[in-house]
Amino acid sequence: MEHSASVTSLVIVMIVAFLTPILMHRLKLNFLPVVVAEIIMGLLIGKSGFNIVHDDVWLSTLSTLGFIFLMFLSGLEIDFSTFKGRKKRDKLSNGKSEPNAFGVASVIFIGIFALSLGLSFLFVFFGFIENAFLMTLIISTISLGVVLPTLKEAHLTKTTIGQIILLIAVIADLVTMILLAVFVSLNDKAGGNTWLLLILFAAGVGLYFVGKRFKNRTFLETMSKGTIQIGTRAVFALIIILVAVSETVGAENILGAFLAGVLVSLLSPNQELVHKLDSFGYGFFIPIFFVMVGVGLDVWSLLSDPKLLLLIPLLLLALLLSKLVPIYLLIKWYDKKTVIASGFLITSTLSLVIAAATIGERMGIITSEMSGTLILVAIITSVITPIIFKKMFPLEVGKQKKIKVAFVGANQMTLPVSLELKSSLYETVMYHMKQEKADIQIASSVFEINEIEDYRIETLEKTDIVSTDIVVVSTGNDELNAQLALALKDKGLNRVIVRIDSAELEEGLREKGIEVFSVIMSTKTLMRALIESPSLLSILTNKETSLYEIRMMNEQFAGLSLRRFPFTGDIIFVRIIRGNESIVPHGDTELQMRDRLIVTGSKEYVDELKRELEFCEWC
Repeated sequence: MEHSASVTSLVIVMIVAFLTPILMHRLKLNFLPVVVAEIIMGLLIGKSGFNIVHDDVWLSTLSTLGFIFLMFLSGLEIDFSTFKGRKKRDKLSNGKSEPNAFGVASVIFIGIFALSLGLSFLFVFFGFIENAFLMTLIISTISLGVVLPTLKEAHLTKTTIGQIILLIAVIADLVTMILLAVFVSLNDKAGGNTWLLLILFAAGVGLYFVGKRFKNRTFLETMSKGTIQIGTRAVFALIIILVAVSETVGAENILGAFLAGVLVSLLSPNQELVHKLDSFGYGFFIPIFFVMVGVGLDVWSLLSDPKLLLLIPLLLLALLLSKLVPIYLLIKWYDKKTVIASGFLITSTLSLVIAAATIGERMGIITSEMSGTLILVAIITSVITPIIFKKMFPLEVGKQKKIKVAFVGANQMTLPVSLELKSSLYETVMYHMKQEKADIQIASSVFEINEIEDYRIETLEKTDIVSTDIVVVSTGNDELNAQLALALKDKGLNRVIVRIDSAELEEGLREKGIEVFSVIMSTKTLMRALIESPSLLSILTNKETSLYEIRMMNEQFAGLSLRRFPFTGDIIFVRIIRGNESIVPHGDTELQMRDRLIVTGSKEYVDELKRELEFCEWC
């Protein structure tokens, strides 16, 4: 009979987890994080609602595994490449230079933690809680699981303000998780000594070097497909080993899971494996955990206690103050609406609050009612703050950084190209000598041309040409073009394209990493293609479905097969140029760093794909 009831509760939870995203889609509740909706559905079927689901061995085990997997994916979400500073800083729309994202984010988090500590002592003073440090962790933590999807939806992850917000969340997630482990080790009578945590971290470091050594072995790549799936097996083995070590040294099992996620993130897994892990976690274990969080909450008992009822708005206010005051530092670079909106977004908190509340209740530091109140406040922040952020954040700040293209020499070739390039991805500028401008009839209302005295490199250096991403040199004089191209490349420009019709000059320029365009060679190639493949010309000249080249510079997609490629919209992969090899792509072809992808499709989609794959080139 007990077994039957257990299966019944599990079936109800699984049905609810399955129906929740469907209902959200039908009711158009896109503003609500799915995990929050799952908790709300848990409230309806649990103690606060119809009370048709009861915790048992089945659900308790699966819920614990969901919590462990959630902490693993939280660690996996940390992209350590965000800690690298940009090579160059651009100007903001207000004329100020962009701030150093990591430096500013670190200072803001220190401010958040200090203010959270002060506010926590106030909660202790007024008798709401006994342990100030636990409350500090609860107030100072930020939900990376809410912040990251919100920034992605607003297309802000590649902007400086987006990177600052993301870094604050990453630092908060990492630091508060480690401090929570230290807190448990110091306060849990059944736990071990704090120094034993070093064993856990030592085990993590050892496993990292083992993984790094064997990561790219050929036999492992062979075993990663079909029924073996060695990569997925390795990840689960890593989670279980570190969870076991974590519990052995007296720490919480979630710390071992979080550390496993961090190690996998440091090993830079291919996106195919990450998608598998996301699918497994968010498709099965994690929904059970969040539904059971809602099942266990008794909202009516919380609302019946005046002290706990008063705590809800006070804690919300503390969460907001602890974030808005430190992030106001950004007012030096951004407008008030941008800063306040950013402060609201980093007020969102969820997973770690649930972890801290659950651990605090287990250790007897807080009551079950207090634990429920903390979780309820976390749910409220996860619902409200992303909505406020979307409403307040100025749209113009979220505009994607454009790739700057400078043309040296205005002529019948460069002028129309500069005009056609102008889009949401490219920003073009033209430099031309004064005396030559009269030689070509140009409508100044159509083309914006910056007049310069001459084409000497010293003259060009006085302009902003050195800060552009791509320079195209096409003055009509081969020798001058070659000299300028070499000089500009020496100035550290990533890409220099030069028009050269002299075969003698061409070879030397290519050796220097300069891209050469030859009118004669292009015409010959096009004529031959037209003779051999008449329909090819329509592809090359059609503005909507032309052939484009995209360089693979994003490590996140390295090793990902085209079959698993997440961007499968209006685009076709025609060729992959890898070194001197030309590859005909198929579903199992894996992308590698520095690949040149020849694609065809709509320009709008190609521009979006360029942002994702080439963004490292411009950062």
